[in-house]
Amino acid sequence: MRSTGIWAFALTSLLGTQAFAADLPGKGVTVKPLQSTIAEESFQTELVNRALEKLGYDVQPTGEVDYNVAYTSIASGDATYMAVNWDPLQTDMFNNAGGEQKFYRQGAYITNAAQGYLIDKKTADKYHITDISQLKEPKLAQLFDADGDGKADLAGCEPGWVCGRVIDTQIKSYGLSATVTQNQGNYSAIIADTLSRFKQGKPVLYFTWTPYWVSDELVPGRDVVWLTVPFSANPGSLKDLDTALPNGKNYGFPVNNEHIVANKQWAQANPAAAKLFAIMQLPLADVNAQNLRMHNGENSADDIQRHVDGWIKAHQATFDGWVSTAAAAAK
Repeated sequence: MRSTGIWAFALTSLLGTQAFAADLPGKGVTVKPLQSTIAEESFQTELVNRALEKLGYDVQPTGEVDYNVAYTSIASGDATYMAVNWDPLQTDMFNNAGGEQKFYRQGAYITNAAQGYLIDKKTADKYHITDISQLKEPKLAQLFDADGDGKADLAGCEPGWVCGRVIDTQIKSYGLSATVTQNQGNYSAIIADTLSRFKQGKPVLYFTWTPYWVSDELVPGRDVVWLTVPFSANPGSLKDLDTALPNGKNYGFPVNNEHIVANKQWAQANPAAAKLFAIMQLPLADVNAQNLRMHNGENSADDIQRHVDGWIKAHQATFDGWVSTAAAAAK
């Protein structure tokens, strides 16, 4: 009798689990996530994937593509979502691919993402450099000459990134074309070279953003300083954007939010996922810290999954709250 009771309990538990699984809003629905080729965007993307899996969705491996390809793929329905829609930086990409007609975008996943130009504090203090327009002076620009051509070498963006077009616009607008060159290519390689120069005690001039590991390695205020710009200057539809902060400082780039952006038709058909996309919020400092771990060698796919495990365990109530609130939206 006792064994029969155990089997009955086990059968009841199994049926209960199957019933629960059948009730999951994502059951039988495939998700095709995308991210850019920046490996440091994997953490925030995989966290969303985990929550989607808890809702029952069949989440495919995340595809890595250029931002432009991601927007067009999501708009056409060939992909489902990405977690790294930079706003307002990528406004033109977003609108050119269909804007609000094609995309679902609610809530802000990561807020207060900063971008801009930095130089090493030692050089800034010695030569009293606070604004990038000061590099019109050839003698100051030559301090950052890494290749011997007499012009400052600015560690810039990968070709195709919007920030590269912003930098080109600003170099021209601030009269720096004769004294400053934006070096473009693989950003990870460029910034690794910049860090190496800094460790050798050489002056450095670079563009970066948060969340990213660079600002945990080269700490603003301690190792490096942000440079202001003389006035706002942006390309395309952002040409009239005022990038000055409330305190009057202008660093050339507005503070951005990162949104989860999904195919609108898919989101409308999947209210649980849509709710999840709208309510997930991830502290920028947590992404910076995880990115630094990647920079320090914990950068395999398994490492990133372990980082996601650790974040969920440390924020279990928050994570479970996202999933339960999202599941309730499907009922």
